[in-house]
Amino acid sequence: MSDPGLNCRRCDSAITTDDLRCPVCNLTCPASKPEDRPTTEVEILRCSGCGAAMTYVVKKRASSCAFCGSVLEIEHPADPLEEARVLLPFTINRDRARSAFRVWLGSLGWFRPGDLVSDARLETIQPLRWVGWIFDARATVSWAADTDHDSRRSDWAPHAGRAELEFDDVVVPATRGLSHTEALHLVPSYDSNPQAGVSDLVDDATLERFDLPRSAARRRLIESVEQLSPRRLTTRHIPGNRVRNLHTSTTLRGLAARRVAFPAWVLAYRYKNRLFRTVLSGQDEGRLMGDAPYSKARVFGVIAAVTATVLAVLALILS
Repeated sequence: MSDPGLNCRRCDSAITTDDLRCPVCNLTCPASKPEDRPTTEVEILRCSGCGAAMTYVVKKRASSCAFCGSVLEIEHPADPLEEARVLLPFTINRDRARSAFRVWLGSLGWFRPGDLVSDARLETIQPLRWVGWIFDARATVSWAADTDHDSRRSDWAPHAGRAELEFDDVVVPATRGLSHTEALHLVPSYDSNPQAGVSDLVDDATLERFDLPRSAARRRLIESVEQLSPRRLTTRHIPGNRVRNLHTSTTLRGLAARRVAFPAWVLAYRYKNRLFRTVLSGQDEGRLMGDAPYSKARVFGVIAAVTATVLAVLALILS
């Protein structure tokens, strides 16, 4: 993990070399080299439906949101926008994405309509690059818990302490086009350090702009660290074999961040005049997440069968 060693002059919060302002107290950060801040002043298109921020691609004459299809509106941001420094390559092409979608439809289970695979009509399949930060963080985590260490006659004894923990490659999505759940579902499928010479199979993907404020990203980073901390604390720092009532407080001490664009395929399909969306990783055809209809007849049939079985058992018991 790199150690940037930067802190805010006012509140002493950890900052990165490309922070324009402190995400905690909003103090302007000291100027750094221009190449350390790859930002640009642009007009962005804001989707009126889902709020995603897009770059206008002249050759595609794009006027609708690639995520949800709603009308895009021009927005003039007051501050420069960050740009992704690393574009992870697409290793899944359009044909493989289409095939993976069909396989996924057929694997959804018995409660889906029997004609779903045959009657679902794929309407759009679009390559997208959604953006996020990959953080390396150093944090001081204060903790308090009850453990069985040194409990003597009692089952539990109170303990407290402080630990210095390091976290590598923590992904914080900055997208508004994908839900937080969708983005986190896709994250494990990506190789954040691709080998040299890996071909990018897509050259016309829509690139999303960074749109999550740094303060919000910092909050999500702290939430991620707090979710990862208990396992490390209980295995390395908290005495005893059993732990309960664990409480933590996290203070970030060092940060390094990379701005990354992650490849994904967004597919829209229609079934019985209803439109559904599926998101597929651009690097793993088995990593999908999407919406699909249920068969009401099959669901109600199972409920009726279970109800009849329960009533029959009760009748036998009471007879």
